[in-house]
Amino acid sequence: MILRHGAFSFLPDLTDDEIAAQVRYALLNGWPVSVEYTDDPHPRNVYWEIWGLPMFDLHQPDGVLAEINACRAAFPDHYVRVLAYDASLHRQTVALSFLVQRPPHEPGFQLDRAERGGRVQQYSVRAYAAQAPAGERYRSDAGEP
Repeated sequence: MILRHGAFSFLPDLTDDEIAAQVRYALLNGWPVSVEYTDDPHPRNVYWEIWGLPMFDLHQPDGVLAEINACRAAFPDHYVRVLAYDASLHRQTVALSFLVQRPPHEPGFQLDRAERGGRVQQYSVRAYAAQAPAGERYRSDAGEP
């Protein structure tokens, strides 16, 4: 099982040329681009760590690709994503988001179901990786059941 997150999540991982094409598309639309990373990709964790500052006023994807590669080198066992913001609505609105790196080992998630009164079923999602401390979650020997 691999994490499905953002646009293109059901396609094979994007190559660097395909990433550059998507970044070029965002820049042509005037969307500032930022790079983020995390080792806790839970679906409700929308607050990833930002790598550097959002990149405004770029016209070519080379600067963004350099930042993506620097983030990949600094965090080889983390998820890395690219976000493009559309400011035309006068608020921070994500126009495009996609993963550019996955850790080499993805342990997945567990779906827990609890029965409550009145035949109510309550579900929660728990990442297997969260059993290990932060910074060690996606090593190949981290605790997977």
